Amino acid sequence: MTAQRCGWCSNDPLYIAYHDHEWGQPLHDEKQLFAMLCLEGQQAGLSWITVLKKREHYHRQFFQHSIEQIAAFSDIDLAEKVQDAGLIRHIGKLTAIRDNAVAWQALKQQGINPVEWLWNFVEQHAINNDVPDYRTAPAQTLQSQNMSKNLKKQGFKFVGPTTCYAFMQAVGMVNDHENSCHFK
Repeated sequence: MTAQRCGWCSNDPLYIAYHDHEWGQPLHDEKQLFAMLCLEGQQAGLSWITVLKKREHYHRQFFQHSIEQIAAFSDIDLAEKVQDAGLIRHIGKLTAIRDNAVAWQALKQQGINPVEWLWNFVEQHAINNDVPDYRTAPAQTLQSQNMSKNLKKQGFKFVGPTTCYAFMQAVGMVNDHENSCHFK
């Protein structure tokens, strides 16, 4: 018998692995949390599977580096990366990764732990939602609106409230697995 998964999860093995091993699992690792925030921003206007299929390439081009190194990428570095078909070739989105690294570093320079700061939007505990069907899950919440507003105030890019909510779901700040899903 096959385990029941959320309705959004297709039969694509990459999607199944993501659903079963990552999505909704509480994430507190700084580098991984930063990468997920940036990857969710790459999704704007696209499907998550598009980003997921390119994720390993993003890791090679960006996230194998430290956040400090990403913050130091030049406009020339980014212009070279936009030519790479393994990435989403949108200069604004790629520049946002660097800008987000700069903003992340600025938080740290203010004495703020970015991981704790982000988790404070859910009071350091995952929110478990009643989700009968993935189509009933919200696209944004008051928490994601507050996160978006505060991230933008700090200089982050591609962090609208819907992107922030998808990020919160992905990193386990919110558990939106369907009630029938074996991960609920």
